[in-house]
Amino acid sequence: MKHLLLLLLSLSAVSWAAEPWRVASTQIDAVYPQVEGLYLDLHRNPELSYHEEKTAAKIAGQLRQLGYDVTTGVGGNGVVGVFKNGAGPVVMLRAELDALPVPEKTGLAYASHVTTHDDRGVEVPVMHACGHDLHMAIGIGTAALLVQNKDRWHGTFIYVGQPAEERIGGAKAMMKDGLFTRFPKPDFVFGVHDSSGLPAGKVGYTPGFSAANADSVNVTVYGVGGHGSAPQQTVDPIVIAARTIVSWQTIVSREIDPREPAVITVGSIHGGTKNNIIPDEVQMQLTVRSYEDEVRKHLLASIERIADAEAAAAGAPKKPLIETYEGVGAVYNDPQTTKRLAERLKQVMGDANVVLGRPIMASDDFAEYRYAGIPSVMLELGAVNPEKYAEAKKNGEKLPGPHSPYFAPDREPSLKTGIEVEMAAIVELMGKP
Repeated sequence: MKHLLLLLLSLSAVSWAAEPWRVASTQIDAVYPQVEGLYLDLHRNPELSYHEEKTAAKIAGQLRQLGYDVTTGVGGNGVVGVFKNGAGPVVMLRAELDALPVPEKTGLAYASHVTTHDDRGVEVPVMHACGHDLHMAIGIGTAALLVQNKDRWHGTFIYVGQPAEERIGGAKAMMKDGLFTRFPKPDFVFGVHDSSGLPAGKVGYTPGFSAANADSVNVTVYGVGGHGSAPQQTVDPIVIAARTIVSWQTIVSREIDPREPAVITVGSIHGGTKNNIIPDEVQMQLTVRSYEDEVRKHLLASIERIADAEAAAAGAPKKPLIETYEGVGAVYNDPQTTKRLAERLKQVMGDANVVLGRPIMASDDFAEYRYAGIPSVMLELGAVNPEKYAEAKKNGEKLPGPHSPYFAPDREPSLKTGIEVEMAAIVELMGKP
């Protein structure tokens, strides 16, 4: 038995030397209780964007215990943990701190029951409905294993706990506060995002554009109010708004190359107070999405052009007020780095568990890091129980996804696979020759 144990240890050492990116499952199992405990705590105690004080403190505390040089308060509640391991590449891992104003309906024993007041003073429920708790906990597991396996890699690893991803402002705020000047500038930026589009145990990769740029646009149309029985004495902003919405739909269908993805959605329209009163104004709220910067500019310019034209055609007393805010660029996975990581992950996880993904029209301010000229890659982490996933596919059922009050990652396999993926990717980027 003793000789067998020595043989297994020897084979394991040879395997690690030949394949340093392949972390042993026993190591993941050993760190798992810490990771799971953190995940459950974060899930029970979510915080909204720009209010992640306690979450940031927990992440900072975990990193300090692991021996990282930790700085807090970067760009608001941002956390930066730096671990230097000799000369070599600098790799940054991004994990988001914030949760959403969503009421949790998962029925889990560790479900969030938190309520708070948002920035408007309105009481709202809070839930980690997008898996940021999963991302943070996986990152801490990776941070711990990198410390334990310093002989496998060289360079500088940076864990970034980023605030306000859901408000798409945290990345910009951290960069403005010196993320790439006060700390070593990364050679690569990496991250994972959980998904209901894959079962737990699988990972998806999408070279090039993988998520859209997005702009929130508010448009206020002005008219001349009056009695509903005498429309001739008014300029009806509700009619102007209706014609404007219909005309906006021709931007994508008639002005944008059909091969270029683009979306204009009017998600909210408000005007009037009573059925026999024509109001003075109508407010509309839009989300505008695409991939290419030129398409983005064209969409925004056309929205304004059409709104102005419809108002002028109706004899409105003044031009519409158009306000663009909360804009973010498109996530673009550096193709060369993405393919490099995908090939390595196939060696670690098997070809069947590493799948080519498709771009989506959702957005993520992870995009901002590539505008600093840094090759960036975000991978899609399967988070659905494999049996439930297979049954849903068979029956054509739609599974709850991120931002749903019913979204609940399959905890243990999602966490363990996430650590395996991050370790393989980061050691591939930082591995010793």
